Amino acid sequence: MKKKKVVVILVIIFILISTGAFLLYGPYDGFRNFLITSSMTTKTHQWIARLFYSDKTIDKVMKNNVVIESDENSDLDKINPEIEITYKNEYEKQILDRDNSDIYKLIEIKGDTYNGFLVAIYDPSRVKIATTRYLGKRGEAITTVAKNNGAIVAMNAGGFYDPDWNSNGALPHGLVIKDGQVVSEYARANVGGGLIGFTRDDKLVLGRYTKEQALAMGVRDAVEFGPFLIINGESSSVLGNGGWGIAPRTAIGQRQDGIVLFLVINGRIPTSIGADMNDLIEIMQRYGAYNAANMDGGSSTELVINNQIINSPVAGGDHGLRDMPTFWIVK
Repeated sequence: MKKKKVVVILVIIFILISTGAFLLYGPYDGFRNFLITSSMTTKTHQWIARLFYSDKTIDKVMKNNVVIESDENSDLDKINPEIEITYKNEYEKQILDRDNSDIYKLIEIKGDTYNGFLVAIYDPSRVKIATTRYLGKRGEAITTVAKNNGAIVAMNAGGFYDPDWNSNGALPHGLVIKDGQVVSEYARANVGGGLIGFTRDDKLVLGRYTKEQALAMGVRDAVEFGPFLIINGESSSVLGNGGWGIAPRTAIGQRQDGIVLFLVINGRIPTSIGADMNDLIEIMQRYGAYNAANMDGGSSTELVINNQIINSPVAGGDHGLRDMPTFWIVK
């Protein structure tokens, strides 16, 4: 009997090792791409990819999983609150069925590998950028920023300088414009995209603009991040999973009728692995986004409504929240 048990254990070990080797190095590259892109995106877990693969293999996989963005900037003339929108599908109905007094509507999102939330904001003039009170010194939790700004909805915005992947969220990457004033312009991260913001006539502008160009065109609130997902109704081309792996995600978009979309996808939890760039594009298109962009994700993905944490943040610490520098809020 003991010999039989030993044989069974050895067979199980052999099967596990063989299965692992097949997934890691076999002819099917799906798992390899998932592991490498997800690990390299998280930064704190890049060692996982390097444990199994050479730098040459990692570089090859990353080059084969990219987002090819449009060279265009968003056409603001196409955004018109007076445009007539018909109920093309169930998703239009979810967005448009509301009371006229509603400021926002929360919609649950579900896919094969993820769940999350979409917030439709019906008055784009209410969407602003909020920052930590200690910009350049330390970040603040989203709950604190929401409370201090009287925000009914708050979502994380751009990325930030994070050299040891455990920073205090003091320095936002790229240009930050708040209430028509430049409040920060630290070096940009290499994440594609560009300026993501709202003009004084409440239209979401996506484009590669300088500080001077942004201010001249009347941008009132903006950050820099990416990649851009949809420009003027046309989605970016995504090779593989886009190179961002599968993780918690945050995105912002605007429909042609002016309605703003906040999207937050849970990830790295048993009930929701996360989403890739293709998933974000698909969801945003489904709900009618004419322009949309990826925001900082991973452990930064957070959504608060009426001072309550809505999603499942994974940063650890108090309620899984990170101290960060910039946020999208609805006043």
